[in-house]
Amino acid sequence: MIYFTADLHLGHKSVISSCNRPFSSVEEMDEALISNWNARVRGSDTVYILGDLVWKCDDAAKLISSLKGKKVLILGNHDGKLVEDRAALACFQSVERYSECVICSRNFTLCHYPMTEWKNSRKTTSRRLGFHVFGHIHNRTDVALYGHLFRTANALNAGTDINGFMPVTLDELIANNSAFRHDLLRGTPADDELTESERNLKRLFG
Repeated sequence: MIYFTADLHLGHKSVISSCNRPFSSVEEMDEALISNWNARVRGSDTVYILGDLVWKCDDAAKLISSLKGKKVLILGNHDGKLVEDRAALACFQSVERYSECVICSRNFTLCHYPMTEWKNSRKTTSRRLGFHVFGHIHNRTDVALYGHLFRTANALNAGTDINGFMPVTLDELIANNSAFRHDLLRGTPADDELTESERNLKRLFG
């Protein structure tokens, strides 16, 4: 199985309030995120982490190695300390700042930061259409700033805040993004645009 996640911010107390996470303490948050991860990921599975995995940790390598599966890290803006930690880096199958790859027979552009365009992002009549998976924005809902992303079904936010605080499959990632965006855009022309974008994905990929 292949999973996606982003922006766990393990050890980051203030993210609880800034993202309205349902935890009373950073210890409770970390325990829940790690437990949710290990409840579904197996050792042979691959997890693509779209940045900002750990905020503060006395032993990052020990924490990361406790997370099951083969881990691919796309570096985020809060992963600077991990880059300096050789033991922590050794826990990942690979570490990249940006990646263009094929996953589940589909073209992907992986980057912590959301982009306006990416490889094959406009090939809307072709199965070569590229998906963009990102993190960074958590569960922010600023339509004026992120309107294009919210209307585009092949741009997928892997942030744990909108994905049940667990790594998710591609199908789950698509479904969670759809639900989050339709709730936000309901009753607006942007909602209709998102619906048409989703129909196009279904026509291309079933």
